[in-house]
Amino acid sequence: MGKLLLPGLLLIHGLIHLIGFVAGYKLAVIKGFSFQPIVSLSATGIRMLALLWLVSAVLFITAAILYITGKPYSILAMCAIILSQLLIIIFWKDAKTGTVASVLLILPVLFAYTNTHFFQSAASETKVLIVNNNNTTTIVTDDMLQHLPPIVQLWLRNSGIVGKPMTEKAYLVQRGSMCIKPGGKWMPAVAEQYFNISRPAFVWTVKVGMLPGVEMTGRDRFAYGKGNMLIKLEGLFTVADGKGDAIDKGTMHRYLGEMCWFPSAALQPYITWKGIDSLSAEATMTYNGIMVAAIFHFDDKGRLVNTTAKRYMGMGKEASLEEWHIPCYSWKLFNGVLVPDSGTATWKLKAGDYEYYRWKLTDLQYNENVPQVKPRI
Repeated sequence: MGKLLLPGLLLIHGLIHLIGFVAGYKLAVIKGFSFQPIVSLSATGIRMLALLWLVSAVLFITAAILYITGKPYSILAMCAIILSQLLIIIFWKDAKTGTVASVLLILPVLFAYTNTHFFQSAASETKVLIVNNNNTTTIVTDDMLQHLPPIVQLWLRNSGIVGKPMTEKAYLVQRGSMCIKPGGKWMPAVAEQYFNISRPAFVWTVKVGMLPGVEMTGRDRFAYGKGNMLIKLEGLFTVADGKGDAIDKGTMHRYLGEMCWFPSAALQPYITWKGIDSLSAEATMTYNGIMVAAIFHFDDKGRLVNTTAKRYMGMGKEASLEEWHIPCYSWKLFNGVLVPDSGTATWKLKAGDYEYYRWKLTDLQYNENVPQVKPRI
């Protein structure tokens, strides 16, 4: 449902409910509204029901205002719909057409609630991984780079991390588009992600617009060496809930590839480097008994231009090792650190390339600048 249509319906429905209050207290004659309930009530009972029409109107109007101002509104709107429909049933002869409005509102409001609950659950998971992670006072020095392959040293120096604190936690926002199957349509996506670097972990949440008014929500989590990909339609209907060895290794591969946004992680003890040639090096990550590797490709300026790996695609018995590429197309300074700010993610399959994600980095924060964990998308 459109961004203006839903609050508009809430507001109109609320204003219509004022008719019940006006008729119940006989403040005006409302043509076609006799205010006769399905059961006989005293004058006091009638006035009490009239007040409930006013309460319902206030709930609807307040929910509309909350929606417009970007604040949680779904629980209040759901209460308004339930109270409204009860009043419609009590005054069925006069108000039965209001059921149409209830039907139009119930699903988008329900989905708003389930989506909110989905992202709140992800935020709760994130707090466990991030909130107790103290900021480091360790400053990156050039001496720390000397054991690395020359091209990795050039990357880290030119990224601007020397002289800055080691990154212990990070936060980013991406905007882009997603294609959920080869040859499928591209759908707009917005995502946010929190990272813990000293104890490698991340929680990535995404909202994908599948159709007007229909959204897919996703949460990819890597923690304690274990991964989990949870995908739901409107935060309610589970599409996928991936767990197991392939997911564990796949999410660790993802963490390794996304190290490009916090380059000082290249110095962490769980990552080792081996030079391949003058413009590429292999990084191996070992953590909690799991080991994965990826090749980092650079240009002659030390900018990361691609990351490639043999990574698991899919989950369970259907998972298969495939060639995974993350080419980067542009770079930007965030907090004085030069990182890739646009690129794609592609599977190199026998049937042809499957590009599934196009991303643009719009925000990146480190350590004390990482915002408080809460749902934002």
